[in-house]
Amino acid sequence: MGAGAMTICVSKTAVLVREDMKRMVQIPMLRSRAVAAQSTKVFGVSLLELREHGLVEDGVPLLVRRMVEHLSKHALHQEGLFRVNGNVRAVETLKLRLESGGDEAELLSESDLCTVSSLLKRYLRDLPEGLVGSTVQQKLIQHYEDRGGDVSWLVIRDFLQQLPDVHQNLLRYLCNFLTLVDKNHEENRMTAQNLATVFGPSVFQ
Repeated sequence: MGAGAMTICVSKTAVLVREDMKRMVQIPMLRSRAVAAQSTKVFGVSLLELREHGLVEDGVPLLVRRMVEHLSKHALHQEGLFRVNGNVRAVETLKLRLESGGDEAELLSESDLCTVSSLLKRYLRDLPEGLVGSTVQQKLIQHYEDRGGDVSWLVIRDFLQQLPDVHQNLLRYLCNFLTLVDKNHEENRMTAQNLATVFGPSVFQ
């Protein structure tokens, strides 16, 4: 076998070895991507579990933060924000695509605002035991009934502080956002009372 032929054979062998090594490296990478894709489930997952999986930033689920940021930027002046529901199929499709690991910013920008706002409410409704748990709910209701509607905000604050810290963080973040929506109610027609009516069933289950 001549030197030229030997060089060709060695080169071919080197290429084959490199290709085999690529496949060997890619297999665990593909597996890890599959595991990562499975771990992106956020709807119907407890806030504590999301935090354990690194899906919470500054006490707020990453997906919630992205949706709120998107709505704060594009939807504050939209009339009927949160009152007008998005198409059920579109909301479900967006949910599945977000959980499959799609680019959040791109997917949200491709969706109409009613779809995104409906998905935010859907996220809150799907929280196991709700954002405000049943024990704290009962205390709030009892306080309201005992005082004939003349509630003490200090007492309410004390009750809410009994929630797990991740629930308190999300509730505070949500209230700050809804306060911003209310500040623009002359355009979006969503006063604090309207927002309470819309979000009450999602926050208190």
